Amino acid sequence: MSQVDSQPPPQFYRRNDPGTKREEWCKWPDMAFDEMDSTLNVQQWIQQTIRKDCADIETILNCPNGVEEGVWKYEHLRQFSMQLNGLAVLLQEECKPDTCSQMTATEQWIFLCAAHKNPKECTAIDYTRHTLDGAASLLNNNRYFPSRVSIKESSIAKIGSVCRRVYRIFSHAYFHHRQIFDNFEAETNLCRRFTSFVMKYNLMSQEHLIVPILSEQQQAS
Repeated sequence: MSQVDSQPPPQFYRRNDPGTKREEWCKWPDMAFDEMDSTLNVQQWIQQTIRKDCADIETILNCPNGVEEGVWKYEHLRQFSMQLNGLAVLLQEECKPDTCSQMTATEQWIFLCAAHKNPKECTAIDYTRHTLDGAASLLNNNRYFPSRVSIKESSIAKIGSVCRRVYRIFSHAYFHHRQIFDNFEAETNLCRRFTSFVMKYNLMSQEHLIVPILSEQQQAS
């Protein structure tokens, strides 16, 4: 068989080769979940539904049959953490240590950074970096998450605390860098999806969801 003949059919060729143009990035045909047979099939499915329509929160959060709920939560949190790096990059242009010396939201909320031996105050941008680094470190820790097809209940319990810390990045951006937040949210719907996610699985209490994004959208509609 020639080298050309050994290439997979176009519908299964799912890779961005060097030199791929921006408008062609990830522009491969959709697949049914049952056709995704890799160990990363849940991540692949989540990313596919986001690319299809990032505003269709209900579809994105609808868990396919046969997927453990713990795995579903874990993979979504991985995706949230990856996408939040995009917001962190945008915040660096405006969120400076001299103007945002503390990680705050409203006047009632000042957050301590848990990345240190003893939690302490950090500048907002450092808090953001430390939180995303910490989330990535935990989610890639083989001690707690050795598999991406089955997860222990004791490890799933850690997801809620990560959600609470990650959410503070949204709240700081909303209350202190509103234009950056609005532009990022218009493109990704990430905060709306995250809020719906933690509410659906009771990962955060209602009083901590201080960004009024769902209520604002309900009033607008």
